[in-house]
Amino acid sequence: MEPIPEYTSSVGEELKALAASGVLTPDQAQLQVAAKLDHVLTSLRGAKPAKKTSALGWLFAKGGGKPGKIRGLYVYGSVGRGKTMLMDMFFKKAPTRKKRRAHFHEFMADVHNRIHEQRQKLKRGETKQADPVPPVAAALFAEAELLCFDEFSVTDITDAMILARLFTELFDLGCVLIATSNVAPDNLYKDGLNRGLFVPFIGLLSANVDVVTLDSPTDYRMQKNANLPVYLTPLDGRTDAAIEAAWHQVTDGERAEPVDLPMKGRSIHVPQAAGRAARFTFRDLCEKPLGASDYLAIADRFDTVFVEHVPQLGAEKRNEAKRFINLVDALYDHSVRLFISAATAPDQILSERRGTEGFEFDRTVSRLFEMRSAEYLALHNEKRQTV
Repeated sequence: MEPIPEYTSSVGEELKALAASGVLTPDQAQLQVAAKLDHVLTSLRGAKPAKKTSALGWLFAKGGGKPGKIRGLYVYGSVGRGKTMLMDMFFKKAPTRKKRRAHFHEFMADVHNRIHEQRQKLKRGETKQADPVPPVAAALFAEAELLCFDEFSVTDITDAMILARLFTELFDLGCVLIATSNVAPDNLYKDGLNRGLFVPFIGLLSANVDVVTLDSPTDYRMQKNANLPVYLTPLDGRTDAAIEAAWHQVTDGERAEPVDLPMKGRSIHVPQAAGRAARFTFRDLCEKPLGASDYLAIADRFDTVFVEHVPQLGAEKRNEAKRFINLVDALYDHSVRLFISAATAPDQILSERRGTEGFEFDRTVSRLFEMRSAEYLALHNEKRQTV
């Protein structure tokens, strides 16, 4: 096998090197997308900053006198085809000093926080700018001239209503956008409330990025993850090591970061999130005052959830048991893949079966066993491909 070079100047070269080394399977569809990403890299390397005409400055094309209109890229296709991997390769090679890689929902949460702060400044008399979007866009561009979004998916009406205005400003400033998604631009926010307010963003997107499909016939993530153990017991060092290995396999090396999911004036803290995978402890989810709506929000945002250190629950843990029942129900109803490390087998988690909780926990046990089956995994995979 050929050694993998420490540095390659293009995404295509890195893909070929990894395939030659045996780390990756050669994939023509991935190479075609890599060529598109390399074209953007070439444009970025050929661009140079002009003389600053404002505090922000501009990104100018070679020899030009107008903001450089470097077209970005929107890559969509089924899950597990390598979209995130390709974007990560691109991001590392991008020569732009000011660049940001983020999950789309995290980025939009940041945008809404900035808009709120801008409105507070207006109330305090610290600014006369009534429209918060232009200064927020300017601040975002000052921090990142290149934006790379993973899992571009519009589900929130507040996001849908603001995207066209926000990105009109960002694209006018010269921002370059790279995004991955499971859906084509025309299907973003499909059937969403007041979708007509969102439609202008689709036209804006097509005017500023090239759209390409990654239609590899192989779901590589499913190939790697199909045989991973999803319920591990007892709670010991070997189980912790196995859960850690499963997490790295599922996230495919993507960096995990804490995130906060907005929830009716408060937030749900996620200790570790990478793409559409989240990692919690039992204490995080079931020893805090969370309800069914919180678990549904988690199930809607993530398609794979890890819950570690589930203890055996005695009669004094009635509230925790009820939350655990609600958690499993939410994840099951959304076909979320659940990885658990627990003190005991599912049918022994609740040490005493009494009343309604005992009856409901029988359903939880049944679901925990079913969620380990090949049939459930197939359903999970089918659901992921439609998100």
